[in-house]
Amino acid sequence: MRIAMIGTGYVGLVSGVCFSDFGHDVVCVDKDPAKIAMLERGEIPIYEPGLDQLLAKNVEAGRLSFTGDLKAAVDGAEAIFIAVGTPTRRGDGHADLTYVFAAAEEIASALTDYAVIVTKSTVPVGTNRQVKQVVRKANPEAEFDVASNPEFLREGAAIDDFMRPDRVVLGVQNDRAGDVMSEIYRPLFLRDFPIVTTDLESAEMIKYAANAFLATKITFMNEIAQLCEKVGADVKEVSRGVGMDNRIGNKFLHAGPGYGGSCFPKDTTALARIGQDHAVPMQITETVIAVNDAVKRRMIDKIMDLCEGGVNGKTIAVLGCTFKPNTDDMRDAPSLTIIPALVGGGAKVRVADPQGRKEGEALLPGVQWVEDAYKAVQNAHAVVILTEWNEFRALDLKRLANRMETPRMADLRNIYSPRDAKRAGFEAYAAVGRG
Repeated sequence: MRIAMIGTGYVGLVSGVCFSDFGHDVVCVDKDPAKIAMLERGEIPIYEPGLDQLLAKNVEAGRLSFTGDLKAAVDGAEAIFIAVGTPTRRGDGHADLTYVFAAAEEIASALTDYAVIVTKSTVPVGTNRQVKQVVRKANPEAEFDVASNPEFLREGAAIDDFMRPDRVVLGVQNDRAGDVMSEIYRPLFLRDFPIVTTDLESAEMIKYAANAFLATKITFMNEIAQLCEKVGADVKEVSRGVGMDNRIGNKFLHAGPGYGGSCFPKDTTALARIGQDHAVPMQITETVIAVNDAVKRRMIDKIMDLCEGGVNGKTIAVLGCTFKPNTDDMRDAPSLTIIPALVGGGAKVRVADPQGRKEGEALLPGVQWVEDAYKAVQNAHAVVILTEWNEFRALDLKRLANRMETPRMADLRNIYSPRDAKRAGFEAYAAVGRG
């Protein structure tokens, strides 16, 4: 099939590359000429393991191309995916649909034959029907259907998530659109991956409900961690015991400095606003948002306590600044709350992150960037682990401690243990929810 992918951000690029690997003819569209030129050279504007090799493979096979010409990409396409950004709108917390509707108008003017216009972006309930109205108004003669196909990609594991999904959600209004969408995902259907075909509104709600629930699991365990610290329990043992219950599962039960990233903060905020607009307050989701913000601030207090009340004049090494490992994404990362607080408190902050510097230099002014953990801790008064990159999971703790002015560690991802830290020479060790 011929597919046009409008937008080459994280979702659009990963989806376009993976669809081409299914055997479809995919044209990815972006308004940024520099990004198109980069992609045509085989360079990836985001960090996602394995994406560069998959892109090169399908470009060479002639199934994948890039252009800034939306009209040419839409011409002859059987499915047109909208995969543009939907950031939180300033002032009211709603998802900003400006780019979605702008793309829909451009698509309308370019349509010549029947096509299914598919919203891949995360959008509030009712958006696909609005897209249909936008297209119909811009081109009353157009022959098309709309469909909702929310993404469930984890940054750092997006290709595997696309190729081996827990489920694919398809929101359609009729059999004709359903047939097109089924043909697009036929490789997954043949391998018995679950395909959920439903109505537009249910498909849109599934995305928000899933992300809000996962954010709730994280936040619940962070609250339990705070209680564990007061009563002397170990949250790692608690989460292990709780996660063995098949009704709960062991994923998203790890205590830490709070969730961040491109999805959870934006989607929980949008869901809360949707509930308020319909007089159905999402009280659990609203609480999750508030608690998550408090968790990040509590991590600052934990570091201050580790440094005996203050960081003024002290050197603090921070290991990791992206919101999770295996990505360069800094959106709503806990580091964006914690590091500025340390700098504001008078600390000299050194940061080491395998992929975070590219975005972090603009977002975190006043910090020094270094290549690795051992350079970061040289003569430092404390080290803070913020992101659980693999290279931070197997550090030589004794070597780390010996390089420090005062060996103190705030392990905000619970990678190590108090016993291991003490044996390595750390005079103080703080974790999350560990008695």
